[in-house]
Amino acid sequence: MSREHERARGGRRAAASTYPVMVGAHVALLTLPLLEVSRRPGRAPNPFWLGVLGAAVALRIWSIRTLGDSWNARAAVPDNLEPVTGGPYRFVRHPNYVAVILEFAAIPLVAGAWRSAIALSILNAAVLADRITAEERLLEASPAYRQAFAGRARFIPGVV
Repeated sequence: MSREHERARGGRRAAASTYPVMVGAHVALLTLPLLEVSRRPGRAPNPFWLGVLGAAVALRIWSIRTLGDSWNARAAVPDNLEPVTGGPYRFVRHPNYVAVILEFAAIPLVAGAWRSAIALSILNAAVLADRITAEERLLEASPAYRQAFAGRARFIPGVV
C-alpha cells in the first residue's frame, strides 16, 4: 500500500539513506527481545507495557488511516502537498512517530527485555532524528504545511 501511495503522489524522499537502517531496526525489534527473554521462559507479560503497546498501535492505526493516500513508509513528500490536519494531526505534527517511539519501548518491555528496549530505543532515536529532520525540511518548503502546522507541537500537545 505504501509503494502505491508513493507512486501515485510522487515527491521527494526524506532521509532515504537511513531507510535500510530503519527497516533493520524494526526487524531487530521483533527478534532481539525474543532472544533476550528466551533464557527466562514462563515470565508473565507486563500489563502496564501491554497497555502502552495497545495505545501505540491504536495511535499508529489512527495516524495512518487519517493520512489515507498520503501515507507512505519512506516519508516521501509530494511537491503539491496538501497537509492533513485531522485525526491525531489536530494535536501534534508527528503522531505516527510518537507511536513508533512507544512501540520501541513497549514491545521489549512487555516481556521484561530491558536491554533490548534500551539498545533498540537508542538506535530508533538516531534513525528518527535524521528522518524527522529531513522530512520537516521537505514539509517546511510547503507554504500550506507551514500555515497548517504553525505553532503545533511535534510530539506532545502543548510542547512545541
